[in-house]
Amino acid sequence: MRECLESPREQSPDEAIAYSVTTTPWGSSPTSVVLVVWDITDGNNPVDVSSSVTTGANSVSGDVITTKRIGSLTVGHSYRVDVKFTDSNSNTFEAFFVLQCRD
Repeated sequence: MRECLESPREQSPDEAIAYSVTTTPWGSSPTSVVLVVWDITDGNNPVDVSSSVTTGANSVSGDVITTKRIGSLTVGHSYRVDVKFTDSNSNTFEAFFVLQCRD
């Protein structure tokens, strides 16, 4: 798994943001994009909260993945956003970034 350079990022609980991930360093023409958001506040027990904090759909333009909108986060919590994709050579990659919810 590869950490995005902009990680960690801060997000307010009132915001809902679709993030962009450029895949060029790892692979081009991403397809089969899967997004999973983990609440990692309790480092020993990450919880998949994807269904409660994401809306919409992932999209791809060239080498840029735009994630579903991420919102409804809890102040004081930290989240790891995993973005898995397949490149034009059928290689599978997974990048991630961390979100810290601050008011």
